Amino acid sequence: MPRYWVIAPVEAKPTEMFDQVWQFDLANDLISIGWTQLGDVSKVNRQELSEVVASTYPDKPQQTKGLFANMLWAFYHEIYPGDIVVARRGRKTLAAVGTVSEPAFYAPGRNPAHTHQNFLKVSWHEQPRDKPFPGVVFPMHTLAEFSEEQFHALVEGAGLPIVPSQAPEPIEDPNAFVLEKYLEDFVVSNFATIFKGELKIFEDADGNDSQQYATDIGPIDILAVEPKSESFVVIELKKGRPSDQVIGQILRYMGWVKKNICSDGQAVKGLVICRDPDPKLSYALEMTTNIDVRYYSVSFKLREAP
Repeated sequence: MPRYWVIAPVEAKPTEMFDQVWQFDLANDLISIGWTQLGDVSKVNRQELSEVVASTYPDKPQQTKGLFANMLWAFYHEIYPGDIVVARRGRKTLAAVGTVSEPAFYAPGRNPAHTHQNFLKVSWHEQPRDKPFPGVVFPMHTLAEFSEEQFHALVEGAGLPIVPSQAPEPIEDPNAFVLEKYLEDFVVSNFATIFKGELKIFEDADGNDSQQYATDIGPIDILAVEPKSESFVVIELKKGRPSDQVIGQILRYMGWVKKNICSDGQAVKGLVICRDPDPKLSYALEMTTNIDVRYYSVSFKLREAP
């Protein structure tokens, strides 16, 4: 049985750069990925690959380096002839579908217009091509595996999101819901000032920050890392939702991060941000040791004169 993969040959913007890479790949029955600074990692073992990534990107968070290594390992050692590849342009457009015909290989200078050196031989199908979707269907990562069901939904229908959107949630406090939708953007824009270096926003392998971080169980409001402990921190804004739902959701996201991103022994913490103290939330948190809560306040005044 084939496995199904989605690959972003390069960032969708600027458009000129995407076209330089993708048009060459398409015309030559290839798909390529970056990480040019690493050199030839096609024949190194898993431990050596991790060491090369770590030494090449010393300033990247440990989690990001792990993602780089995992994706490169999959590209060279887990994708086989007969597997299906979906090339994506951004997160809302299917560029093409193809069947892998030969294993991945290292070829510096293969594309004279770009520096990509890691290539996979793919026989591109005539259809579908350049298929847009109304919402986000693809994950942020350069390379990801997905299911046969999701593949057929993408190709034959309107698209079953690889990162599905969530159903509408019950709201206890509509005012808090509206305010905290804007608060999330404010927190992300002022993250360093608010957390004073205690936390940093996690960056994925494409350099995207992790606001509304895509998972296959829904988007995490903000995914951060704690540099001191190298732990992941899942941040959720309460957004007027019932406390039981918030706790259940953040625990699910923490479990997903633990299973899909963490390296061995790496911890995951949770942080709930809300406006007012909530006894139900406090009781729930009594039974956990790795979820914290922070409260925010907003000051707004009208004056007759400056």
